[in-house]
Amino acid sequence: MQSDAGAPGGSRVRSADAWNVHDAGAFAAAFAEDADFTNVFGMHAKGRAAIEAFHAPIFATMFRDSRLTIEEPQIRMIRPDVASIDARWLMTGARDPHGNPWPERRGLLSFIATRGAAGWQLDVMHNMDLPDEARANAQRALQGGGAPSGAG
Repeated sequence: MQSDAGAPGGSRVRSADAWNVHDAGAFAAAFAEDADFTNVFGMHAKGRAAIEAFHAPIFATMFRDSRLTIEEPQIRMIRPDVASIDARWLMTGARDPHGNPWPERRGLLSFIATRGAAGWQLDVMHNMDLPDEARANAQRALQGGGAPSGAG
């Protein structure tokens, strides 16, 4: 997220573009040198180089045919140079770690981004899978039929 100086959520497009061409270097370029990344399995990578190395083998295997779409993010400016960003995602074409087809997946990315001299960059990213829509709707019903927008 080192460009889009006025848009703390601008990395979602570049991240999805990098994901969809399975380019670990381009994906990692959005992160700060000392960034933290946690995937849906709770696995952690510390630093841009480690984030790139973490993604290279999975872009060549389980995600080589995947397609990622990231929805419009929800951004909360903590300070003018610090943003908390949540963005829902949808993935198709993935395989699980055993090589079996992994049906359409939904999830949520949670970022902390900071703006420095080079523009916005990602300092922390946590990725999580979301339950299927039927379970999410059941949860909404338990909460009186209408959870706030984006909540689940």
